[in-house]
Amino acid sequence: MTGVDRCVLFAGGGTGGHLYPGLAIAEQLGEISAARGASCRAVFACSRRPLDAEILRAERVEFRAIPAEPFGLSPRTLVRFVRTWGGAVRASRTLLRELRDKHGDVVVVAMGGFVAAPMVQAARVERCPVTLVNLDATPGKANRWIARHARQVFTAAEVAGDSGEGWIKVPPIVRRDALPPGDASACRTMMGLKPDRPTLLVTGASQGAQSINDFVTTLAAESSDVFAASGWQVIHQAGGKADLKMIEKRYADAGVPATVRAFLSPMGPAWGAVDLAISRAGAGSVAEAWASGVPTVFMPYPYHRDQHQRLNALPLQARGACVIATDAIDVAQNVRTIGPTVLGLLASARDREIMRAALRGLGPADGAAHVARAIAGAFA
Repeated sequence: MTGVDRCVLFAGGGTGGHLYPGLAIAEQLGEISAARGASCRAVFACSRRPLDAEILRAERVEFRAIPAEPFGLSPRTLVRFVRTWGGAVRASRTLLRELRDKHGDVVVVAMGGFVAAPMVQAARVERCPVTLVNLDATPGKANRWIARHARQVFTAAEVAGDSGEGWIKVPPIVRRDALPPGDASACRTMMGLKPDRPTLLVTGASQGAQSINDFVTTLAAESSDVFAASGWQVIHQAGGKADLKMIEKRYADAGVPATVRAFLSPMGPAWGAVDLAISRAGAGSVAEAWASGVPTVFMPYPYHRDQHQRLNALPLQARGACVIATDAIDVAQNVRTIGPTVLGLLASARDREIMRAALRGLGPADGAAHVARAIAGAFA
C-alpha cells in the first residue's frame, strides 16, 4: 500500500487533558499502520483557545480549530453555546467531507469535552463511525451523550454507576513524551538542576493552579529547613497566567533551587527527574504519575461540583500509591492542613518508596495501545 489510505479525526480540546491522550493514541496508530505497510493520517479538531494551538503546533500535528463553546447553565454561557452550536457543527461537517473526499472512510475519535460534541453530531449526519475515549471517573454531559452514538466506548477511568455500562476499561493513556527518557540524574540535568539532589515536581497541569503555586512557595518559605535538610530542589509548572518571576523570587528567598516554567513540554524529563510530586488530579496528571511511578500528593480542582478529579485519583489512593488532599484555596489553611503531609514525605525516603512500590503494582499504563488496536480494526 502507498500513500495515505486511512484517516482518523481526533476531536477534543480546551485543555491539554483532552489533547495529550489523543496524541498518545495517534502515535500508536501510526506505528500499527506502518507495521502493516499502510499509513494513517491523524488530524485534530480542537477549540480556538490559544493553548490548543500551542500544544498541537509543538507536537507538529495537523489540526483545525472548531468554533465550539462549552455548555453551561449560567445565562451567558448558555447563550454563547446556543449561538455557536450550529456553526461548530457546520465547520465539523465541512472538515469531515474534506477528509472523506481525500481518504474515503474517516473514523472520528471523540476525546471528550465541548469540541467533541459538535463533531460527533456532524459525524452522525455524515455517517462516520465514532469511537469515544472517556478519561474521567465522572463522565460529563457531552461524553454521556456521545456514548449513545458511538460504535465503541473506552474508558481509562473507573466509572461508577450506570454511565459506564458496557464501556471497555483500558489502562491509563499516556503519550511517549510524558514518560521518563532516562534515569533521574539524566532527567535532572535536562531540567537544569543538579543531578544528585532529590527533586519535587509542582504542577497545576497545562493551565496551572494559583492555589497550588501559592501553597508550595509559602510552604517552602516557612519550612525552608526541611527543604534544606535533604537538599531538595523544585521543578514548578506554574501556568501561563502565573507571575514566574515572583515564584522564582519566592524560591530564591527560601534558598530552594528551582526551575520555574509556565508550561512543560515534553513532561517526560520532569516526571523522570523527581522523587515526589504535588499536582492537580486531572485524568492526564493521574495517568502520568502512574506511568512514571512518582509518589504524588494530589490536590483536586476544588471548583468542580462532582469532584471528578478526586474520583480520578481514588484507585491509586486505595492501593496506597498516592495521597489525596483537599485544596482549601486559602493558602494559610492549605499550609496547616496539607503542609504536614508534604513535609513528612520530603523527610521520609521510606514513605516515598512505599508509595512508589504501590505504583509499580498497578501495572503498565498502556491504554493508548489498546485503543489504537481497536481503531485500526475499524479499517479492516
